[in-house]
Amino acid sequence: MDTVAWTRSGAVEGRVKEGVLLFAGIPYAAPPVGALRFSKPRPHEGWSGTRPAQRFGNAALQPPGSGMTSSPPRRMGEDCLTLNVTTPALDDASRPVLFWIHGGGFRTGQGAIPWYNGTSFAKRGDIVTVSINYRLGAFGFANLSQTPDAGEDATGSGVAGLLDQIAALEWVRDNIAAFGGDPDRVTIAGESAGAMSVGTLLGCPAARGLFRGAIAQSGAAHHVLPPDTAQVIAQRLLQTRGISTLEQARALPAEELLEAQVRVERELAGSSQLGATDVSGASGMPFQPSFGCESLPGPPLDEVRGGLASGVSLLVGTNAHESTLWNQGETDARRLEKIAGRYLPDAAAALDAYRLDHPEASPFDLLIALTSDYMFRIPALRLAEAHSKSGGRSWNYLFSWESRAGGGRLGATHALEIPFAFNNLERMGVDVFLGEGPLPRRLAQEMHDAWIAFVRNGSPETERHEWPRFDTRQRACMEFGEQTAIRHDPWPASRQIWDGLR
Repeated sequence: MDTVAWTRSGAVEGRVKEGVLLFAGIPYAAPPVGALRFSKPRPHEGWSGTRPAQRFGNAALQPPGSGMTSSPPRRMGEDCLTLNVTTPALDDASRPVLFWIHGGGFRTGQGAIPWYNGTSFAKRGDIVTVSINYRLGAFGFANLSQTPDAGEDATGSGVAGLLDQIAALEWVRDNIAAFGGDPDRVTIAGESAGAMSVGTLLGCPAARGLFRGAIAQSGAAHHVLPPDTAQVIAQRLLQTRGISTLEQARALPAEELLEAQVRVERELAGSSQLGATDVSGASGMPFQPSFGCESLPGPPLDEVRGGLASGVSLLVGTNAHESTLWNQGETDARRLEKIAGRYLPDAAAALDAYRLDHPEASPFDLLIALTSDYMFRIPALRLAEAHSKSGGRSWNYLFSWESRAGGGRLGATHALEIPFAFNNLERMGVDVFLGEGPLPRRLAQEMHDAWIAFVRNGSPETERHEWPRFDTRQRACMEFGEQTAIRHDPWPASRQIWDGLR
C-alpha cells in the first residue's frame, strides 16, 4: 500500500495502521510563535524531501485537563498547528471527508485522542477522517485588539483559534484529494467546544463554502463573547503580568502566559463581574471566540438565522444527562431552587415544568435536567430552529444510553456519545466511561451508521431507521438509547420555559 502523499507544502509519508493509512502531525500553517503569537495563521513555508507523518504533533499549550477526553498531553507547545488524516487508500476515489474538531472548553484537548480514531469511518463508511489541533485558551482566544500597539497586526485577535480551524479547512480544500478525499464533500463535526466551534463556523462568513455538512454534538452557536467583554478579560490577563501591550504579551515566556490564563480563569470561576464589568457571558469559559471582527462580525446564531449556512446540512443533538460529569454532589430542594433562580426569573414555576416532564425525579435529577438544558439542549434546539427556519436541512438527536460507571450516577453524561459515534467502544479509556457489562455494540453501530450516512449523503437516514427532518411543528428527534426510535418534542414543558430567555 502506497504511504507517500504529495501536499502543496511537500511530500509526507504515513503508515499502515489497522488496515488503513494514518498520516499524523502534518503542518497546515506556520508555527504561531514569536511575532505570530495571537495573529491569524500564516501559510507554512513547506519542506524539501519527504516529511515523516507517523507521529502526532504537539497539542496546543494547555493546563491539566479534568475531562475523560482531555487528560494532559505527553507533548504540547505553541508549535501546534497540525492535523491528522486517516484514509482507506491514496487514490482518486473522491471519498467524503469528516473534519473533526476536538472539545475541551476551548482550553484543553487534542486531535490525537484514541476516541477520535477514524479507522471505523474508513473501513465501514469509506470515509476520510481529518482531526486537528488549534490554539486554545489565551493563545487562541484572548482579544488584544484594543491594546495601544495592536493595529493591523491584531486582526486575528480574539478568534485566532477559530481562524486556525478555517486554515485547516482550507488545507483540506487544497490537499485532501491527494489522500483520496473530495474537497467538495466535507462535513465538519465536533463535541462540546468542538461543537461550539461548528456552530460558530456555521455563522462565520470567512468559513462559507468550505463544508457542506455540520455535526454538532453537545454544543451549538451560543458560546461567543461580545467584543467589550472579551477585551476586558484580555486586559485582566495582561494586568496579571504587569504589562499592557501586544508586543509585551508576545515577549512573555509561554509558561508565564499560561499561568496568567489560569489565574484569570480562577478569578472568574462562578463570578459574573470583573471589576465593574458584567462578564456573565463568559459562562465559565473566559477564553472563547469573540465576535465584532472582520472574520466573525456578529453573533453566529444571528448569521444562521439570516441564512448564511442555509446550504449546509446540520445534525445537532445532546445527551440526556450532560452535566453529571461535573455535578456529583447531593442536592436538596432549597439548593435546587437557588440554582434555578440563577437561570430563570420564576424558579418555582420553572421547577414545576421540570417536574411535569420528569415526574419521578429527585432534586439531583432536576438539577441535572435544568443545567444540561441551559448549557446544551436549549442552545442546540435554538441552532436547529434557526437553521430550519432559514431554509436549511436540520436533524436532531438525543443520546440517552446510561453509563454503568460509578454506580450509574453518570447516566447519559457529557462526551459519552463520542465512542458510539466513532464506533470506538474498545479504544483506550472508553471502558472506564461505560462501566462494567457487555459492550453496547448494536447501539454504537446504529449511531455510527447514521453518522456515516450523514457524511456520505447529507442525511442521517439509514436502511434501518427513517429520520424525519427537524421543524418547529413536529420537533422530530432520534433517540439513541436502549432503543433507537423517533420521539417528537421530548420534554416539552421544560423546553417552553426557556422561550425568550435563551
